[in-house]
Amino acid sequence: LITRVSSSRAESFLSGCNANFLEAQYVDWVKKNPVDSSWDCFYESLNANELKIEDIEDEFTPKSGEQSCKKVDPKDTIKLHLAVQHLIRGFQIRGHLLAQTDPLNMAIAAHWIMRAKNQRMKVTGDILAYFEAKFVARELGTILTDAHMNMKFELPPMCYLGGKEHELTLSEIKRRLENVYCGPIGVEYMHVHDMDSLQFVRENLETPGIMEKTPEHKKLILRRLTKAVFLEKYFATKWPAEKRFGLEGGESLIVMLEEIVDTATELGVESIVMGMPHRGRLNVLINVCRKQLTDIFAHFRPMEPKEVGSGDIKYHLGTYIHRFIRRTNRYIKVSMSCNPSHLEVVTPVVTGKALAEQHWTGDKNGDKVMAIIMHGDAAFAGQGVVYETAHIGQLPHFTTHGCVHIVVNNQIGYTTDPRFARSSPYCTDVAKCVDAPVFHVNGDDPEAVAHVAMLAIKYRCRFKKDVILDLVCYRRFGHSEEDEPMFTQPFMYKKIKQMPTVDKLYAEKVKAEGVVTDADIKQWEKEYTDTLNKHFELAKKITKLSIMDWIDTPWTGFFEARDPKKIEETGVCEASIMTIANHFCKPPEPWAFETHKGINKILQNREKMVKEGVADWAMGEALAYGSLLRDNIHIRLTGEDVERGTMAHRHHVYHHQGVDGATYRVLDTIYPDQAKYSLHNSSLSEFGILGFETGYSYYSPHQLSIWEAQYGDFADTAQPVFDTFTSNGESKWICQSALVVALPHGIDGAGPEHSSARVERYLTMCDDHDDQVPDLDDKDMALKQLKVANWIVCNVTNPANYFHLMRRQIALPFRKPLILFTPKVGLKHPYYRSPFKDFYPGTCFRRAIPEDGPASKNPSNVKKLIFCSGKVAITITELRKEKKLDDKIAMCRIEQLYPFPYDIVLKEFCKYPKATVAFCQEEHRNQGPWLYCKVRMENLFGKKIECIARPPSSASATGIKWLHQKELKALKEAIIKI
Repeated sequence: LITRVSSSRAESFLSGCNANFLEAQYVDWVKKNPVDSSWDCFYESLNANELKIEDIEDEFTPKSGEQSCKKVDPKDTIKLHLAVQHLIRGFQIRGHLLAQTDPLNMAIAAHWIMRAKNQRMKVTGDILAYFEAKFVARELGTILTDAHMNMKFELPPMCYLGGKEHELTLSEIKRRLENVYCGPIGVEYMHVHDMDSLQFVRENLETPGIMEKTPEHKKLILRRLTKAVFLEKYFATKWPAEKRFGLEGGESLIVMLEEIVDTATELGVESIVMGMPHRGRLNVLINVCRKQLTDIFAHFRPMEPKEVGSGDIKYHLGTYIHRFIRRTNRYIKVSMSCNPSHLEVVTPVVTGKALAEQHWTGDKNGDKVMAIIMHGDAAFAGQGVVYETAHIGQLPHFTTHGCVHIVVNNQIGYTTDPRFARSSPYCTDVAKCVDAPVFHVNGDDPEAVAHVAMLAIKYRCRFKKDVILDLVCYRRFGHSEEDEPMFTQPFMYKKIKQMPTVDKLYAEKVKAEGVVTDADIKQWEKEYTDTLNKHFELAKKITKLSIMDWIDTPWTGFFEARDPKKIEETGVCEASIMTIANHFCKPPEPWAFETHKGINKILQNREKMVKEGVADWAMGEALAYGSLLRDNIHIRLTGEDVERGTMAHRHHVYHHQGVDGATYRVLDTIYPDQAKYSLHNSSLSEFGILGFETGYSYYSPHQLSIWEAQYGDFADTAQPVFDTFTSNGESKWICQSALVVALPHGIDGAGPEHSSARVERYLTMCDDHDDQVPDLDDKDMALKQLKVANWIVCNVTNPANYFHLMRRQIALPFRKPLILFTPKVGLKHPYYRSPFKDFYPGTCFRRAIPEDGPASKNPSNVKKLIFCSGKVAITITELRKEKKLDDKIAMCRIEQLYPFPYDIVLKEFCKYPKATVAFCQEEHRNQGPWLYCKVRMENLFGKKIECIARPPSSASATGIKWLHQKELKALKEAIIKI
C-alpha cells in the first residue's frame, strides 16, 4: 500500500492568515463585541491586555519577516484541485495494480508490469514504491506535497468517496482511495464504455460503509465457510487416496455463489444455469446446488449402474434443483451442467442452454434466466473458446443478456506458473475485449468476497452485460489429491502449508468483533459433522448407482407421452406442401420491398419447378422447415452464412436494395400461428457456436437445432465439442439432443481445406460393433438400431430424403444428434431433385436407395453392383448413361451410414447374384466411408469387395487442377470397368 508519512514540520495554525485573524478577533473580544463563547477560555488564559502572537508561537512555526496574508494565485488553486482529481482517477484506473488480493502475499499485478521494465532500466529502492509514484499516484510528492495533506479539496461530481460530504482533506482522500482500490478488492472498470455502468461500480465501491455487514450476515458467511471447509476435510478423512479435485484453499467460492443466488432472487431471477470445471465441483453440488450427500458419497464406492451407458466420474456430473431461499422466501431453479475434463468446452454449452430456457420461458430480456460460468485461471487465459463465447455475448441472436464469470484463481495451472502461462498481468484480461468489468478479490477476505458477488449480480441484472469475478485464492494440495506440488512450486507450497483455513481466519475476526463465540462455532461444526456422518451411513445402503439422478435438464413428460416402438409419420399432405412451396416462391410486394434482381430470377425458377411438381435442395429444405414450423416445432439454424447459404442456394432472408438493414424473412410468415424460426448468421467461430447450439439443443425435445458449417472441414476446429458432448453426452450423462450438424462435403477441385468434411472421423466415433449383424428378421430393427446409437451419420442425395430425415429427428420417440454431410455441387444439380409425391403421406426416409433403373428390371444380366455414398452417385449415373451400361451396372446409394442399413444392403446384394460387388467413393481410399463400410459389408456378404476410390493421401484433396482431373479420370475408369 501507499505509506507516506506527513512531515513533522507541518505549518503551525498560528502563522500567516490565522495569526492576523486571531489578533483581530482578540480585539473584538476585549471590546465585548460578539465572539463565539468557545474562545473565552483561550483568550482569558493569555492574561494580557493585548495579544502578541510571538508569545504563543511554537518551535515549529515558520519564521517569516512578513506576517500578512499572502494572496493565493488562482492558477495554483486550480492546479491543486486538478491534481486531486487526477489522483482520484489514477486510483480508479490503476489502483488495482497495488491491491492486496493475493492471500499468499506473493504476487501483485504491479510486479508483473515492472518485471519487463526492470529488463530495460535500473530501479533503485522499493519497486512497489517506484511503481506507486510513477503510475498510480504521480501527483503525490510532486504537485501535491506533505504541506497539502490537511487542506480540504472539493470532490469531483462522479466520486462517492465523501458520502454526504462534498470535500475532504487530502490525507483522508488518499486513505479512502487506498481502502477502496488497494485493499482486498482490485477493480478494473474504467475501460467500460457505458457511463452509467461506471457510476454504478463507483457508487457500490466508494460509498463509505458500503461493505459493512450486519452481524446476522457475518454469521451466515461463517456458517457457509464452515460447511465448505468441513466437507473437504471429511472427504479427505474418509477417502484420502481418492481423486476429487477438492476446493481446499478456495472455499470462499461457496460464499460467493451463495451470495449471488440469494441476491439474484431479490432481483427477480428464477433460474440459474451453471457450468464449472472439476475443481471444487463436489462442494458446489452439495452446498450450492443442494445435491444429496448420500448420492455424492455413493459415488466413492464401486457399484454397478442401473442404466446402460458409460457414466462419468463424480466430479463431472451435473444436477438441478428448485431451491427455497430463506432471505427472500422465493424459489429458484439452480442447474449444474455436466462437463468433460476438457476445460472450457462447457462454457458455450451453458450459454446456449441459458438462451434456450429464455426462449421457452418468454424471457426476452434475461430478467428471469441467467448463466454463471466458473473457470480456472490457466484455462480462462489459455483456452480460445473463452473468447469465442464471450465475444458473442452481446450479439443480437446469441446474447443471454449477461453472464457472471467466476475465475477460481489458484495462481497456477497444474504445474505451470502464471509467468509462463500468459503474457498479461491478469488471467482475466480477455474480459477487456468485451467491455466487462473485472473484480479481483482476496479469497481469504470473505466479506469482500460477499460484497463483490453482490455487486456482480446487481451489475449483470441491471445492465444485462457480462461481469468477471476473479477469486484469488490458492490450491492447498496438488493438481489432484495424489499430486506432489513441492516438485515444481516449493516456495509457494512452503507458504501454503503455513496458511490457516479461511473459516479459522474469519472466525477470529468475527469473534474479536463480538459477533460470535467459540461455543457458537463449535456448535455449527458439530451440527454439520453429524449431518455428514448420518448421510455417510445412509450411502452404505445404496447398492446400485443411478445415472438418471444426475440429469441437469430433465424433459418432464416427453418420453411418457411417446410410443417407444413407433416413428411418427414424416410425410405431409399435398395441401401443406403446396402452401409452403407457393409461399417460398412468392416475392415481397415490389412497392414495399426492393429485392435484388437475382432473387427475382431465382423465385421465377422456383415457381416453374412448383408448377412441374419438382423440388430442388432449397425447396426440400423449405418444405422440411415450413412443415415443422406448422407443427409448432421451434427451429434454430445458425452458422457463418446460413441466411443466404454458403453456395447461395437458400436465400431465406432478402435484403432491401435501397434501405440499409431492412430485411424480409421468408419462412417467418408461412402460417399465422407457426413456431419461431430462428435463422441467424453467426460470427466466424466453430468451437464456440457449435458448443452454444449443443447447449441450446439440450433444453427441449420440441425443437430442432441446426448448426451448418461454412464448409465441412471447418468443423475441425470444433472437435472437442464432438468428442465430449455430441458423440457421447447421452452415454455419459443421459443428455439427449436432436442437434443437426450440417457439413458441406464433396471432392470437386476446391483444394484440401474446402472439400472433405472428414466422414471417416465421425464414423470412427460411432459405437456399434463392426462384426455383429443385427436380427434382420426383426421388423423393428431400424428403430432399435437408432435407439442404441450414439448419433446418426448420413449423406443424403435427394431433397425428399433430406425432408424426411429432418422430420424424423422430431418424429422419433427419443432424440439423437445427426451428423449430416450435405452437397455442394448437388445443391443446384438436376440429379438432386425429387417429385412432390415423395413428400406426401406414406413416404418416409430411405436409409438406402436401391437401383430402380434398367438394371433392376433384369438382375441376372447385371455385371457389377456398386454401393456408394454421396455425390459420386452423380458420376456413376452419368457414366452409365454415357457408356450405355445402365443395364449392366447397378447402383445402391447408402444414405444412412450409421446405423448401417444391413437389411437393405443384403437385399440388394442377393438381388444381383452374378454381379461383382464394389464400394465406390470420391474420397481417398484411406478416408471417407470405405473403411467403415468395408468390414460391415464383408462380414454381411461373407466375401471380399472391391474399393473404387482415389489413392491414399494425407491431404483430403489435391489443390492442383491437373492432379484433380487425373484422379477423377482414374476413378471413372474404375467405375465402368466390368
